Amino acid sequence: MTPAARLMCGIALILIPTIVYGGLTVLYVISNGKLGPGGPRNLTPDQVSFYRAGHAHAGVLTVLALVIQIVLDHVVLSPELVWIVRISVVAGALFVSGGFFAVAHVRALRGLLYLGAFLVAATTLTAGIGLLRTP
Repeated sequence: MTPAARLMCGIALILIPTIVYGGLTVLYVISNGKLGPGGPRNLTPDQVSFYRAGHAHAGVLTVLALVIQIVLDHVVLSPELVWIVRISVVAGALFVSGGFFAVAHVRALRGLLYLGAFLVAATTLTAGIGLLRTP
């Protein structure tokens, strides 16, 4: 593993406790305050759905970000582009999951969700092309 991949994997792994805490908050929300550490009460069914989606996407996209860090050690891309992808894939995971939580309360913040989706799509596509270019 390259030092760059190790750095970015370390950053992504540091995010995992926030995902765990988010899961406990979702547990609080869906159990009507009976379980979990606390959180908002009296959410609409749509807001609860956004909370669930935000939490699920956080975990899955963080794992994807970890995998892509390793993949980027084996691609044929410029070093600058590799760094852009390394950072953007982690940012995409944050923006998608955070976007779901934001949209639950302020619909005008849906741009975060769209930006995150764009980053995830662009980074996975770039990493895939970089792998296919590898001899």
